[in-house]
Amino acid sequence: MTVRLEQMSSEEFQQYLSFAIKHFADEQIKSGNWEPQEAISKATQEYEKLLPKGQNTENNNLFTIRDGSKEVGMIWLAQITNEKGFIYGINIWEGNQDKGYGKQAMQEIEVLAKKIGLKSIGLHVFAHNKIARGLYEKLGYIEKNIKMEKTL
Repeated sequence: MTVRLEQMSSEEFQQYLSFAIKHFADEQIKSGNWEPQEAISKATQEYEKLLPKGQNTENNNLFTIRDGSKEVGMIWLAQITNEKGFIYGINIWEGNQDKGYGKQAMQEIEVLAKKIGLKSIGLHVFAHNKIARGLYEKLGYIEKNIKMEKTL
């Protein structure tokens, strides 16, 4: 397995955006943050704010993760400041999970981040996503804030 990151094509970006909006809405519903009837609208607004020029939004790098010629996922790194980056999304497509692609993609994005001068990378992970949390901890990411809530 040889993982490499390639800039997304326009077609890949449109496919990713459709997936990402629905996925983000679903995760917000699952987390109890949004009501189902408002989730798609809120998720769409969030993506329009983060990527006003789509894949050509300045300081945002959207990559297709490939193993050879096979597309296995995507990763999105934004440069927030000269020294700080933020991973807004990493997704390994169904059928490709649990094969090490996520770990390798994260390692590749760190190489790229260093090349552009970043000193740190942040990311958000939903609390219920235990697999991703475990991966990030193994890669050296540490929790900076924890938001807790109790439903009454």
